[in-house]
Amino acid sequence: MLTTLLAFVFVLGVLIFVHELGHFLAARRIGVRVLTFSLGFGPKVLSTRRGDTEYCISAIPLGGYVKMAGETVDDPRTGRDDEFLSKTKWQRFQVLIMGPVMNILLAVVLMWVVLLRGAEVPAFLDQPPVVGAVPADSPAARGGIKPGDRIVRVSGREVRDWEQLSIAIGTKPGREVPIELVRDGRTMTVRVTPDAQTKYEIGDIGVLPNVHPRVSAIAQGDPADKAGLKAGDKVLAVNGRTMSFSGQLSEAIAKHPDEPITMTIQRGGETLEVPLTPERRGKRGVIGIGIQDEIKTIQPGPVQALWMSLERNYQFGGLIFQTLAGLATRETSPKQLMGPVAIAQLSGEYAAAGIIALLSLMASISLNLGILNLLPIPVLDGGHIFIMALEGLARRDFSAKVKEQMLLAGFVILMALMVTVIYNDLTRIQWVERLMFWR
Repeated sequence: MLTTLLAFVFVLGVLIFVHELGHFLAARRIGVRVLTFSLGFGPKVLSTRRGDTEYCISAIPLGGYVKMAGETVDDPRTGRDDEFLSKTKWQRFQVLIMGPVMNILLAVVLMWVVLLRGAEVPAFLDQPPVVGAVPADSPAARGGIKPGDRIVRVSGREVRDWEQLSIAIGTKPGREVPIELVRDGRTMTVRVTPDAQTKYEIGDIGVLPNVHPRVSAIAQGDPADKAGLKAGDKVLAVNGRTMSFSGQLSEAIAKHPDEPITMTIQRGGETLEVPLTPERRGKRGVIGIGIQDEIKTIQPGPVQALWMSLERNYQFGGLIFQTLAGLATRETSPKQLMGPVAIAQLSGEYAAAGIIALLSLMASISLNLGILNLLPIPVLDGGHIFIMALEGLARRDFSAKVKEQMLLAGFVILMALMVTVIYNDLTRIQWVERLMFWR
């Protein structure tokens, strides 16, 4: 619990600081007097003053703000050149845009650091999505997808590799989607409804790549050793069921303690059938092997890592816009949205996995924060930019009353969104969900 809380405060604190720093630096650059730089809202816990600016940490760590002199029409104004509204629209635009820009730049930098460390990734991720196996009870099987099919489009969007396929399907749980595929040289379209997996309701149709786990080690004297298995053997199937990942193989073995099974393996280009009986240990069956998925190691240099970071953030940015569009057209479930509670939980989980995992999460959240703040919703940075753009088109400034109505509308939209994401967060907590009798 303490790790989760500390990780959440760290993640949110860094992202908010960088965002507000963007506004602060841009304001100072064009000569706007900054009155307050605050991390958090509400009562001030710690504060110090340097020059005209009060720097403080406030009690509620779910945001932050930079207060500038003459920022709104309701603020006391003297007409001095160092007030925000005394600046041109172009100068004010620079101040407003720099918060989101700093978050996007932070996402690029963090992902660059993560990629510089190198990583082991599934070997199939960047391969064309040719189906290797289809579980009998999966949505893909019900939709008529078969092994050997090459999936080319999902909902009209091209998918070039397994990673793109996972993203395209993951955003559409419970929604029937058209999937275009190539089978025996013929193009055809099937319709499949992805199942919702995990508490975050990620869509999954059950197609598996043409990969198989390998035996990495053999324990002497255990069933695998007695049956003649060797390190390096590729496990194709257990009792006729295709094995694509190490988790599947572990589960298949564990389910049969003291029961004979047949493993289909590949060794040196030859396919063999190996009968053996898992030994019971507790409630699970074991055969004494180490298992490894097919992986590859990426170790880019600084320039390549930067390019890869830009590519990944571009792809993830496109996914964010697709998700927003999907929410508007009801192709994407609002249940996939996450709020502060889910972010706190993820922060704790990623922090437990190590600093690199936590930086990866921070990169993702920072990109989301930067893009979402650009939405033309009054209250957000993008909303203020949108109002300025409308004033520019109208060639006049709107009255205080009109702006107040716009900001109120934006506030209502934002609160509705907050209620939705917090409700989603609470439904993912088991003991809270049990209290929701209407679910």
